[in-house]
Amino acid sequence: MELQRPRGTQDILPGDSPKWQRVEAVAHRVAQSFGYAEIRTPTFEHVDVFRRGVGDGTDIVEKEMYEFQDHGGRALVLRPESTAAVARALLQASAFSELPLRLYYLQRHFRYERPQSGRLREHTQFGVEAYGAAGPLADAEVIALAQSFLGALGLTNLSVRLNSIGDGQCRPAYRAALLAHLEGHRQDLCADCQRRMERNPLRVLDCKNEGCRRVIAQAPQTLDHLCADCRAHLEGVEAALSALGISFSRDASIVRGLDYYTRTVFEVQYENLGAQSTVCGGGRYDGLVDALGGAPQPGVGFGLGVERLLLTLEEEGLLEDRPAGTDVFVAWLGGELGPEAMRIAQALRASGLRVEEEILGRSLKAQLRRAQKLRAAKVVILGPQEFLRGVAILRDMTSSQQEEVPIEDLPARVGSAAPRD
Repeated sequence: MELQRPRGTQDILPGDSPKWQRVEAVAHRVAQSFGYAEIRTPTFEHVDVFRRGVGDGTDIVEKEMYEFQDHGGRALVLRPESTAAVARALLQASAFSELPLRLYYLQRHFRYERPQSGRLREHTQFGVEAYGAAGPLADAEVIALAQSFLGALGLTNLSVRLNSIGDGQCRPAYRAALLAHLEGHRQDLCADCQRRMERNPLRVLDCKNEGCRRVIAQAPQTLDHLCADCRAHLEGVEAALSALGISFSRDASIVRGLDYYTRTVFEVQYENLGAQSTVCGGGRYDGLVDALGGAPQPGVGFGLGVERLLLTLEEEGLLEDRPAGTDVFVAWLGGELGPEAMRIAQALRASGLRVEEEILGRSLKAQLRRAQKLRAAKVVILGPQEFLRGVAILRDMTSSQQEEVPIEDLPARVGSAAPRD
């Protein structure tokens, strides 16, 4: 076959869709239970949204964005992440007049990077953004939301790792100490990190290169350079998490590679996964909105890759085969009864049932096999003799018992008998 999907993308076929629908349904339910409302932004944005919001020196902007010019010569980019896009949308809508804002999204992102298991060039993220609250309670709330979401999917062995990367008051002193350390080990750093040192040495801390990791392990820690306000903020987050019964630990190795982060950064890890245990990451980004040209607004949130999460759920046996979602299958015999079977199916749907009717004109045996494959609880069988008497056969697929039911009574009769998920 000559035409295939592009590298780093995937087709989600009908057999896999129920898994996605389950995760998405839990995301909607849990986010809304915390008072968060859904936001959706365009698939493509002006490139400056991310150059200014994410940062010119980040890997996303330097290496990973899918940039293009439209027919009007405008520089656009497929959305590589949603936090900056959401901030742009809120600024444009003048939405910061009423605070706090609690928002969530389920959106596709596009990044040109080497595809890996659970990490594709086109991928989906579930994320939340909370704006307007500068205090530590907002940080604790988004962490609690992440924990609740993962717990609702069946993941129980979770841990929260916390760090603080300071703010504009204390970060300059830490930056100087870090740069001095890195300069002493320049020859041990990869080419990318040697370049990062000149623009934003904190980004070296996010490098996964093995040699760089050895240098980073001996580097000064942000926790040792926090100002009084940043330290009090971190302690406030920890106090709120303790009150919620959420276990946590400090981890100075956690940083974020994007320029807009300040103070709190965190990861939620699923310990059963070993080295690749991180399933969610986030933090505070109080400098993002003003980087995009608005008045400063405190913000905090997280992002979570759905593809990676699905792999984790499958590995842990938490995504069992689910029913195909059909309550009733309408079968028929006789070449003239197809339209009448469709009318019956429509009447059943109007009563709130999920219904599939036969459209190929197969034998009754083949139609019953189809009903079994769909895991339909009931089958309505319409034959010529039954139709002349105004009745249909209603068959229970579990017990194999069947009875005649007046056609016009089918919606009420089947609706009271069909189980729902």
